[in-house]
Amino acid sequence: MTARPLHPVDLRRRRLPLAAFGLALALAVPGSLLTSEAARADTIETSVGEVRVEAMATGLTEPWAIGFLPEGGFLVTERGGRLLRVDEAADRHQVSGVPRVAATGQGGLLDLMIPRDFAQTRELFLTFAETRPGGLLNTSLAVGRLSEDLTRLDDVRVIFRAMPGFGGGRHFGSRVAEGPEGHLFMTLGDRGSDTTSQDRSNHNGTVVRLNRDGSVPGDNPFVGQEGVLPEIWSWGHRNAQGLAFDADGRLWSTEHGPRGGDELNLVEPGLNYGWPVIGEGVHYSGRPMPEGREAEGMIRPLMDWSPALAPSGLAAYSGTLFPGWQGHLFAGSLQQDRIAVIDPDRAVEVDSLQAAQTGRIRDVREGPEGAIWFLSIHEGGAFRIVPAE
Repeated sequence: MTARPLHPVDLRRRRLPLAAFGLALALAVPGSLLTSEAARADTIETSVGEVRVEAMATGLTEPWAIGFLPEGGFLVTERGGRLLRVDEAADRHQVSGVPRVAATGQGGLLDLMIPRDFAQTRELFLTFAETRPGGLLNTSLAVGRLSEDLTRLDDVRVIFRAMPGFGGGRHFGSRVAEGPEGHLFMTLGDRGSDTTSQDRSNHNGTVVRLNRDGSVPGDNPFVGQEGVLPEIWSWGHRNAQGLAFDADGRLWSTEHGPRGGDELNLVEPGLNYGWPVIGEGVHYSGRPMPEGREAEGMIRPLMDWSPALAPSGLAAYSGTLFPGWQGHLFAGSLQQDRIAVIDPDRAVEVDSLQAAQTGRIRDVREGPEGAIWFLSIHEGGAFRIVPAE
């Protein structure tokens, strides 16, 4: 048996059962504005006490990512291509200047990242599916400056394009996170062409690490290696749609498996995470992974979910509103309609947050006040979780 490389903490893998929690009463918030109907907030019993789900915005169409503005309010991307600002009265305002996106299949306007120095630079980062020559597609990363009046993006430029283009509309990955030193980390899916994840001459199935201007950091693990793209930080991923740094600077990702075997990984430089050679699930056809669950030089997940969680959105909690959840991860689920709360140091799920509002969760973030925010595709809204009292 091949030994796995040691990680900074002693983590034990556990296969997670499907948690069963009762659905609460539906929260109806008509139109784009919150009304008195929003007072009908659901409550959930958790290991840290009773919490309440509150509606913060409604009337969204396939929301994909959320980011918070220091002056108040927040931004939301919709996969179809709109960037919206929601003010503190819950009114929506469309922001102009967004790059042209290819809203095909799973592609479109995807992630949003507001960096720590936004108040000084006004910069924000967007990921999106973009057309390549010949009508092919892949994921791109753009940066622009939000105008002082919050109405438009200025000086928008694409700073990274995953290469080459591929046909089809699947597996764009496309989460982006700001590292402790200001680097940009971005997930890229295998684009439905699984064998490309083991080919480092393309960007598919990787996490890439970039400077703020899209250039390659000189200390990336594969800089100067022939036949390997220098942006690559790790490879052998399938389609990671959750990415977050914790307070200790560790980079975590959640990743879609094929049929079962969705993963939580601690992402480290230069490592191969195995897709499609190893995995905890099976192919949709029922065919097993070529090498089963482990192989020389490949990293198994720290945790996996079967049945599939279909994870999307990941937050590493460092707030003070829920002291008992500090250091925990919050993973959204597109399949099980819940948020999995994970203690990563023990590699175990400690809570499952499920209510009428948690249908098909696309993004999870820690808000500036320490609440847990999430986007629901089914509900077309943004919600937050706060203590019930």
